[in-house]
Amino acid sequence: MEILATIWFVLIIVLWMGYLFLDGFDLGVGMLMPVLSRTERQKRVLLNTIGPTWDGNEVWLVTAAGATFAAFPHWYASLFSALYIPLTLCLLALIFRAVAIEYRGKGHSRAWKSFWTWAMAVGSGGIAFFIGAMLAITSSGLPLNGNGDIVGGAFAWMGWPAVFGGVGGVGFALVHGLIFLGLKTQGDIRDKAQRWARRMLLPCSIGFLIWFGLSITQRPWLIAVVLATVIALGATYFAVRSGAEKAAFALHGLYLVFGLFAVFAGAYPNVLPSTPDSANSLTIASASSSDYTLTVMLVVTVICLPIIIGYQIFSYRMFLGRIAETHIPEAHRVPVAIRS
Repeated sequence: MEILATIWFVLIIVLWMGYLFLDGFDLGVGMLMPVLSRTERQKRVLLNTIGPTWDGNEVWLVTAAGATFAAFPHWYASLFSALYIPLTLCLLALIFRAVAIEYRGKGHSRAWKSFWTWAMAVGSGGIAFFIGAMLAITSSGLPLNGNGDIVGGAFAWMGWPAVFGGVGGVGFALVHGLIFLGLKTQGDIRDKAQRWARRMLLPCSIGFLIWFGLSITQRPWLIAVVLATVIALGATYFAVRSGAEKAAFALHGLYLVFGLFAVFAGAYPNVLPSTPDSANSLTIASASSSDYTLTVMLVVTVICLPIIIGYQIFSYRMFLGRIAETHIPEAHRVPVAIRS
């Protein structure tokens, strides 16, 4: 039944929305580590804002990829084989970011901390760029043949959609991270994050706005959704200027939701359009698993997803307070438990 494939298409897009909204501010904070903070203690403030939640937020990325593999194996196969190079680079960026968070505090020299600070910034920026580029390519299409294989070589994916999506992903994460830091910190970092958010919000949104706006060419009625996207972005700007941090954070997420809805509503029923010949496009019907598989997955999702969301809400409430420099103790060496 096509209705099951449609449900799973919507669920996968929701998973991507959840990932960009939740891990987006983690990536933004990571990119801001070398430039927003002056002292080592301020850098530790930034790191502590995302410390309890960053790995839980990455679960949405794993779930989105896994759901794509199980629900739409042909979509997964074509997309991941066509984007082998950028996805490999994205994986390396994920590794660098994770290792940097864990290893940064294991050494005490300035060179050690500086290396892992920049590793975290570069890794976070790489993730934001390649995820944004991949999603833009998914909606705009690839040169596919009748078997769903890419033609044109290993770099056939490179083009303006990838650039707009990648730059837009980095811009969204930066602004989302700044708004989050305004919501989560106190003192000098909070003031600086608010100033930077006011200045960077509109310029950093250009990439995603162009990508979102292109959806109108697919279905003219989506101009209403794109207009709602622009209104949400404008409301975010005024909320940032007025210091309404919670409203700004929520509105920036709403801007993302409206924009992604426009993009993938414009692409539907295609999950991966073919640019040379639309007849070769992968659709929800041609790329999906069997009805039995989709039904079993849906039952499991209905049971497990509320538990996962409930746990994440609980973890966020546990670490709801603001973080200030006074909360960060002086760095100190911990003696080893066993000496040889």
